[in-house]
Amino acid sequence: MARFVKVRIVRTKKREGLIRTRLLGASIAKGEVLTFLDSHCEVNVNWLPPLLNQIALNHKTIVCPMIDVIDHNHFGYEAQAGDAMRGAFDWEMYYKRIPIPPELLRADPSDPFESPVMAGGLFAVNRKWFWDLGGYDPGLEIWGGEQYEISFKVWMCGGGMFDVPCSRVGHIYRKYVPYKVPSGTSLARNLKRVAETWMDEFAEYVYQRRPEYRHLSTGDISAQKELRKHLKCKDFKWFMAAVAWDVPKYFPPVEPPPASWGEIRNVAANLCVDSKHGGTGTELRLDICVKDGSERTWSHEQLFTFGWREDIRPGEPLHTRKFCFDAVSHSSPVTLYDCHVEVPFERRVLDLQIIRDGTTPSKSEEKAPFMSDKDLTLYNCSLLLKHQSQFISWLAQAAEKKLDVLKHFIGA
Repeated sequence: MARFVKVRIVRTKKREGLIRTRLLGASIAKGEVLTFLDSHCEVNVNWLPPLLNQIALNHKTIVCPMIDVIDHNHFGYEAQAGDAMRGAFDWEMYYKRIPIPPELLRADPSDPFESPVMAGGLFAVNRKWFWDLGGYDPGLEIWGGEQYEISFKVWMCGGGMFDVPCSRVGHIYRKYVPYKVPSGTSLARNLKRVAETWMDEFAEYVYQRRPEYRHLSTGDISAQKELRKHLKCKDFKWFMAAVAWDVPKYFPPVEPPPASWGEIRNVAANLCVDSKHGGTGTELRLDICVKDGSERTWSHEQLFTFGWREDIRPGEPLHTRKFCFDAVSHSSPVTLYDCHVEVPFERRVLDLQIIRDGTTPSKSEEKAPFMSDKDLTLYNCSLLLKHQSQFISWLAQAAEKKLDVLKHFIGA
């Protein structure tokens, strides 16, 4: 790297982790703007000027590029699903992406847009403003939680954060972490430290979902509390009302109860949908309906919950798993995939429905078509078909109930 006169490599004496190493680099850098990137990134053409332009307009702005996906197997390059979306979080503090609400859509889709939280390590910031904000909290260990800390801090303490569609940076999403985290370090500790410093009474919603966090030590956060007081930062209630006001629509602090739950039975064949406790990618099938007891617990999974998000998940309401019914297209198998909020399968369930695989049904048929197996496939709805009628009725009743609970919980 010696031939690059503007490049300087600084090595730490011991392992410091991402957060403290970034702080070290920022303390040595002399430019007016600091730009942070992960090592497993590749910047695209003309990626930097759009970021600098936004900072030039307002030096208290943190700006993030669009993070494109570089495949970890073959290094193929593509945009993330949905491309431009707002950064968000659920109350287990998992990073999420949600659609840009109509109120924030610009006439030109290439214009920067506000985002409540950043995805992680890719952003640019005015150097003085970064240090006015206290940089990263040095009490955070290795990595994890720092994106929430810097995001909450910039919004609550007089700044703002924007994603910039014209700035594109590719990022390799690794299949696994190729290194070990030192013993005694904990992502959970980092998240609790951020919650206790910045989230005020909303931290309780995190602890309700992660009760094991209650007994973790945050370490000394007095300096962070004093910084917040010195900067005259707003409270987290303001952040949720003014910045992240659309997040509760997708991830409410108090979730509405499910609309319905139970077995999904094909009345024509008297068979039940069974996930067999499968994980992501598992194709659902019909099987002999089983009663309560060990047979259901260990060999079958035939209880499903139709939740307020209009998704169907394996398990009863208090023990649902984080997989949802999904299907790629019409006449494709119904499969378990990780639940997502952007385009849930059940948003399409009013137009398409699950039936047993076999001959494509006709709207005039009154009996189930010939079935050669017990696979589940997506087909057009028909109220005349016995094998669909009960499931459609089940969903209709659940949807009606869902509207009632949403009116109470999120004002739908």
